[in-house]
Amino acid sequence: MLTAAAFVPSPPLLVPELNGLSAAETDDLRAAILDAGRSLSGTVEWIVVGAEQVEQTVPSTACGTFSGFGADVPVRLGPDADGEPDPGLPLPALVAGWIRDRTAPHVRVTTHVVATDSDNSHCSELGRSLRARLDGDDLPRALLVVADGAATLTAKAPGAYDPRSGDVEAALADALATGDPVALGALDADLCSQIRLDGRAAWDVLAGAFPAPPRSAQVTYCAAPYGVGYHVGIWTP
Repeated sequence: MLTAAAFVPSPPLLVPELNGLSAAETDDLRAAILDAGRSLSGTVEWIVVGAEQVEQTVPSTACGTFSGFGADVPVRLGPDADGEPDPGLPLPALVAGWIRDRTAPHVRVTTHVVATDSDNSHCSELGRSLRARLDGDDLPRALLVVADGAATLTAKAPGAYDPRSGDVEAALADALATGDPVALGALDADLCSQIRLDGRAAWDVLAGAFPAPPRSAQVTYCAAPYGVGYHVGIWTP
């Protein structure tokens, strides 16, 4: 049974060991992300959705490490995870594992990475399929979307500044804050690709998982400290 859907961004800089002396700059973001994890701690499983170049699924038995991002910070995706940490795990799985280890170590985390160029219909269908799995029995389960907003919001952003990104980012923020899956699923895939809103496919999956608007929607963090849109919040079905 789906008890909640949370969403968090994916920047490795949320891990203090990767951020060095600048770690304090992300204290508010980190606190909001960990609070989101704690809000899901009453569940037995998290179904995680993220977006990267290659579509794949990472099981809850996997272990990973942030060594590829500059520090050997290990993570586990479930209580039965074992073996050598894999530095090649996709970033959404690493971030979800990092949150799990610190807020809900009893939880199993299965990560579905959808390709960034996936069309809306594919993402919507995946969202519906995941919702059916989450609601398949009475065990409490959660959906966790690990995705960023546009990466072109300021001149110092990773994708530099694109004047079109502000309106799209505002539409994304409004859809998340108001719990509007129709507006969330209406993000233009081509435009999102051009403004480096690579999380669009994951947001589409979230929209597909909610055939009806959530009973409540709460955003606890919404900012672009490095020119990239970061959103943290909870939808309750």
